[in-house]
Amino acid sequence: MSKTTIPKALRARVEVQAKRRCGYCLSQEIIIGMTLEIDHLLPEAHGGKTEEANLWLACKDCNGHKGDTITAIDPHTGEVVPLFNPRIQQWSEHFAWTPDGAEIIGQTSVGRATVVALALNRERLVRARRLWVIAGWHPPEE
Repeated sequence: MSKTTIPKALRARVEVQAKRRCGYCLSQEIIIGMTLEIDHLLPEAHGGKTEEANLWLACKDCNGHKGDTITAIDPHTGEVVPLFNPRIQQWSEHFAWTPDGAEIIGQTSVGRATVVALALNRERLVRARRLWVIAGWHPPEE
């Protein structure tokens, strides 16, 4: 999470652009009942600026796993690749849902590396997604 104060108007613009859901696991703020965090896509530790083009929403767990990380290893190829960037990349090009909608499958090297690095299928979240599916709240439309 950023130590920089995010102006309210900037946060509001990012919230609308991100559809009030985590850019990585797609958890919706209204469903999880917690305010999503502002993620610096290029972390401040790597020179990322607090400007709209570098900000997106992330849930606390995804943002915590990401931290200052900008690359990860694709478990299939062993290559170091950049993490998924929800501002400039399409989620559906890099990820898909399992048939039951509970887990995220990485479809590309970026997707696979991001699934592992951000623990997008952490047990608690997978259990919650199963309940969201039953309620008709999940998976979200892109």
